[in-house]
Parts: sequence; C-alpha cells; structure tokens
Amino acid sequence: MPVRSANPIRARSLIRDNLEKQAGSLNLIHSRMPNIKVFSGTSHPDLAQRIVDRLGIDLGKVVTKKFSNLETCVEIGESVRGEDVYIVQSGSGEINDNLMELLIMINACKIASASRVTAVIPCFPYARQDKKDKVNAQSRAPISAKLVANMLSVAGADHIITMDLHASQIQGFFDIPVDNLYAEPAVLKWIKENIPEWKNSIIVSPDAGGAKRVTSIADRLNVEFALIHKERKKANEVASMVLVGDVKDKIAILVDDMADTCGTIVHAADRLVEAGATKVYAILTHGIFSGPAISRINNACFEAVVVTNTIPQDGHMRDCPKIQCIDVSMMFAEAVRRTHNGESVSYLFSNVPY
Repeated sequence: MPVRSANPIRARSLIRDNLEKQAGSLNLIHSRMPNIKVFSGTSHPDLAQRIVDRLGIDLGKVVTKKFSNLETCVEIGESVRGEDVYIVQSGSGEINDNLMELLIMINACKIASASRVTAVIPCFPYARQDKKDKVNAQSRAPISAKLVANMLSVAGADHIITMDLHASQIQGFFDIPVDNLYAEPAVLKWIKENIPEWKNSIIVSPDAGGAKRVTSIADRLNVEFALIHKERKKANEVASMVLVGDVKDKIAILVDDMADTCGTIVHAADRLVEAGATKVYAILTHGIFSGPAISRINNACFEAVVVTNTIPQDGHMRDCPKIQCIDVSMMFAEAVRRTHNGESVSYLFSNVPY
C-alpha cells in the first residue's frame, strides 16, 4: 500500500516535483537530435563545399573509386552511427554513374546505422521522363522518374531535397517526404539587381508547361507575361512556335526550369526579336548545355543566359561569356539546417536566406 503523508500539501508538492522531473527528462529525450554529417558525391563537390561552409561544418570523409571493370566503390571514412546524414549529388555529367554512386552512398550510410539519410539532389535525374505523352503512348515509353524514385527509396533514403522539379507531381512518385525548393526567389533578386529597366520587362515562358512558373514571377514583379506555344516532332527538335502576348518595345525575360541543347530558347529568342523585343534574357534553373548548346547560345541574340549552380557551370562560363551563374547553395544549406533542427522550410519558397 502507498504511504500516506500526514501533510497533504507536502504530498501534493512531492507529486508535482516528481511529475516535473519526468516531464523534463521526456523533453530532454525529444530535444536531443543526432549530430549532422554532410557527404559529397563526385558530381558537384563545389556546391557541397559551399553548403558546409555556410553551415560552419566540415565535409564528411568519403572515398569513391572505380574498379577496372568500371564498377563503383564507395567507402564512408567516418562513423555515421546515429547521425543525421545528408548526401549531396546532382543529376549532371555522367548521370547514370552519378545516380548509381548516390544509391550506393545512401545504402552504405543506412547499413552503417545512420539515424536518417537525406539525399540532396539539386537537379533530379530523369525528371523529363515523368509520363507517357500522346506521342509515345503507343510506343510503351517508360516512366523513368518513377523508377528513380523507387530506387532511392529502396536504397534507404528517408528524405529528398531537390530544386525546381520538371514536374512537381514527381513528388507523388515517392512515399517519403520530398522538399522541392524553388529558384524563383533568387531569380527575382537577380532580375531586380541586374536589369535596370526591369519594370519595362515582360516574362515569357518558352512553352505552355511553364506558364504557371512565369505567371508567378510576373505577379511578384508586377509586370506582364507571355508564352510561346511549341510543337515537337521528336525529342530535342522543335517544329513550330507561336507567340501569345505583346512584347513590342519591352525587355523579354525567358524563364524555364532547364535547358539542354538550347534549341527551344534560341528559337524563342529569335521569335521575340521578330516580335519587337528590345532585349532578350534567358533565366534557367538547370543549365545542362549538352551537344551544340554553347555554340547556339554564342550565336544567339541573348544579352545574358542566367543559370543556377545546381549543375557545375565553370566550364560553360569559360566557353560562353553570355552565361552568368546564380549561387543557390545558401538555399540548400538553409534547407539542410531547418530539416536537421525540425523547422519548417516553407520560408524558402518565397525568400532568399542571407
């Protein structure tokens, strides 16, 4: 039987003290978070270094090598037991090798007892293969973005951080949380700082699919928007273009999520100049620039082609003086910090962290 205290006030005080101690110990358990480790794949070490510099920590030790038969081998060089791990790997360069390397790194951390593994993928690979379109419906085309989502989940990823997915519905391919950051705040900042006559500009989407992105930027700047309707005969080849909107005597700013061979934006720029635009800028989140892209930009009528550093751009900027780069490492660093601390990342959808 419990011992009854002769002093009921004293008894209530003891019970309250015990309850407060238990609540305090529970709060301590909940507030105790695992330490953070950030590792870099080989696709974009510069971005990973910028992220950890912003966070004030060091990059984790990892050794990546290939066997003579070109198999990828990854060795994590430090303990990750109970840690909150972030792996930075972009979908650029040798995409298939980099994707495989990312999957192996995720699995290596997971089976080494990491508390949580987050894949930071600035440019999501295979994002354009997100549906069976009308042209390929009868050709049994794969939905490769869904396959990549499954591979990341099976490898052991607990969370994905990416930027400007080609189609935001790709988030629905995952059964794990996906934070799709937007380059829009950084783009708005660049426009206001680098285009003196931006109030006389018009924001143009090079295809109907980017209309939502363009109208959002136009609303934030309080300017008009236009779009170009294009028809493709086959991938990477544009058949015809129709401009919807009035660009005469205005500065045209083309905005898109990515540019690969740059056929679309170069055709769009020519169409805008024909329609009376005084200057043409292109702002792209992911500058892939494969094949003849650089020579096309050099020969086109752009004032500047502005991209973010979700993909390494140093080589492209050397080959083409028109290409300029917006650093978005602070957005990824802030997303990592907020995720690690259990804070909301929605602030980053409309603001650039300083």
